[in-house]
Amino acid sequence: MAAGGGSPSIVEFFGGEDGYRCGYCRSDTGNLSHGMWAHSMTVQDYQDLIDRGWRRSGKYVYKPIMNQTCCPQYTIRCRALHFQASKSHKKVLKKMLKFISKGDVPKVASEEEPMDSHIEDVATCDFPCKSESQVSQSDLTPLAVDQAERVENEDKDSGETKEEENVQKVELDSVQISADKDTPVPAEPSHSAKAAHAPPKPGKGADLSKPLCRKAKDIRKERKLQKLLQNQMGTVEGSQQGDQAFLLQNSKSKTNQPKNIEDFVFVPLPDDARHKLEVRVVRSSPPSSQFKATFQESYQVYKRYQMVIHKDPPDKPTINQFTRFLCDSPLEAEHTPDGPECGYGSFHQQYWLDGKIIAVGVIDILPYCVSSVYLYYDPDFSFLSLGVYSALREIAFTRQLCVKAPDLCFYYMGFYIHSCPKMRYKGQYRPSDLLCPETYVWTPIEQCLPLLEHSKYSRFNQDGKAVDEGRLKELGRVRVLHKRTVMPYSVYKKRRKGPSDEASVQQYASLVGQTCSERMLLFRS
Repeated sequence: MAAGGGSPSIVEFFGGEDGYRCGYCRSDTGNLSHGMWAHSMTVQDYQDLIDRGWRRSGKYVYKPIMNQTCCPQYTIRCRALHFQASKSHKKVLKKMLKFISKGDVPKVASEEEPMDSHIEDVATCDFPCKSESQVSQSDLTPLAVDQAERVENEDKDSGETKEEENVQKVELDSVQISADKDTPVPAEPSHSAKAAHAPPKPGKGADLSKPLCRKAKDIRKERKLQKLLQNQMGTVEGSQQGDQAFLLQNSKSKTNQPKNIEDFVFVPLPDDARHKLEVRVVRSSPPSSQFKATFQESYQVYKRYQMVIHKDPPDKPTINQFTRFLCDSPLEAEHTPDGPECGYGSFHQQYWLDGKIIAVGVIDILPYCVSSVYLYYDPDFSFLSLGVYSALREIAFTRQLCVKAPDLCFYYMGFYIHSCPKMRYKGQYRPSDLLCPETYVWTPIEQCLPLLEHSKYSRFNQDGKAVDEGRLKELGRVRVLHKRTVMPYSVYKKRRKGPSDEASVQQYASLVGQTCSERMLLFRS
């Protein structure tokens, strides 16, 4: 993602909380994490944070204390371009196809793996209640450069140097979003790479000057798909051209190759199909007109889902809780020339069946990934295994976005919790990697599982000399927002009156890493 201008991330760090209830092992105080309230956040900063083990719930961003928490939560990502659906995944896709085309409803209740609302987040939806910021918006607005200079002169301590004064001006004047050079983004070969052809023997083989022979069945299939695309309405805000290019690319004949997700998801339906399924991606923050128009219907699906599936009492899934947990987001909406046409930020992926919402996947579109946040659905349609189906659609969506934005090639599934058997299903979306909790490098899950069988907490990087390359190196360069003025910590430290808060700032910077600590603004009162 190309660097761009815009507002910087502003966060309030709360430190390590007291233990709270664990949603996996039911321990009352065993779940331990660090947390911060994100008043605003760039998509690049959030990408870099989740690549260091952070995750958001609404505007609250948290990081499990991995070597202390009762159920360690490892960040997991799927390499979407190389994803191959398993037999059980294909079974779910076929079940949806049969339901849409013929109206078939399975007689036996599904026993597929849940991928059902991304269960770990159910426990985190209470975070904002405990840690919501009380800072007024006016305190979070940095002064303009000329105002900052006047404040600098008014507040300047007698021992403060002219050099520090200049640093403050430069720091404020050069707010920008830039890619983290330390973030590993391995180049993924295209899943549709052309096969190499051996030269024919003399007097035999095809004439290479003529087009390859194709089966009539494949030609008919492609023509039908092209006709379908010409009549299809755009379902993603501002990205219809990308949809068509991607679908056409995947409609090409793949002789003797297993079917991929697109072969199931984008298959042309018969004219007399019993149902119509449409997937719409609408921006949730800031809310688009489409999001506002469907808010009440979406909320009613969420409320019923929480009451039926998670047994919430009717007074718990309120509009306020729904908004704070699944609609509010600190992520700034961003658009870049080389990015997806829908832009980056927070979205709701709505599943419309015959004109009504039956499920909603809450997702973040980031520079290198689609990050799944939550899923809720109408319990009347549980027989469609919507948890699994939505995950597969989100992987297909990631592959689709990658056509326009090649760096965006991963699908993040939240946390993998090996110590909780119900949460191991995420490891079945292969190939996937887990994040090493000490060096923050990605390790194939096959190498991690034996270690996790031996110990619920494990360092995956087997190089004993390897260290966190993004670790804090210079505390003085951490950026601080104090009295509406942006300054490096070295200047703030001299200005601060009262007890030192160096230990807290040191902890914050160590957790977010040097790069993010120099880009984001840490609010200090």
